[in-house]
Amino acid sequence: MTPVLRTPFNWKRLSGIAAIALSPDRRRVRTFLSLHPGSVRAEQVVGFLCSLRRHLPGKVLLVWDRLGAHRSRQTKLHLAKQEAWLEAEWLPAYAPELNPVEYLWNCLKASAANSCPDGLSAIAGEVKRRLRRAREMDLAWSFLKHSGLYPSLLH
Repeated sequence: MTPVLRTPFNWKRLSGIAAIALSPDRRRVRTFLSLHPGSVRAEQVVGFLCSLRRHLPGKVLLVWDRLGAHRSRQTKLHLAKQEAWLEAEWLPAYAPELNPVEYLWNCLKASAANSCPDGLSAIAGEVKRRLRRAREMDLAWSFLKHSGLYPSLLH
């Protein structure tokens, strides 16, 4: 007989914003993650960018996809005010293979496939544990290399 796993699935949605930061000298890589109940909106994107500013001194080139919250009026206004330290470049539409963060998401999802969390807080805890594991294994380098956007990392 096939085992059946019953769970209440009383949780709605947990969304995340993530970034992989490569230092200008390409010697150091860092990952950032912010989780939110519900969908990611412009307000969360702006908050995430403010948080990045606290962690990343100096100029930043932001390479990101075309998520609606990234292209929103609120986000565009915020970006315009940050031009002294932040420049944004857009990935081509429908090109997730070029986005290193997509590889991070795939890693987190694949490693969580056999878990059965009770709610959003349990899911958030599991995602954070798996992110710590990815950091310990230094997987962010692989995600950057696999995207093909950083050819100098291939050597």
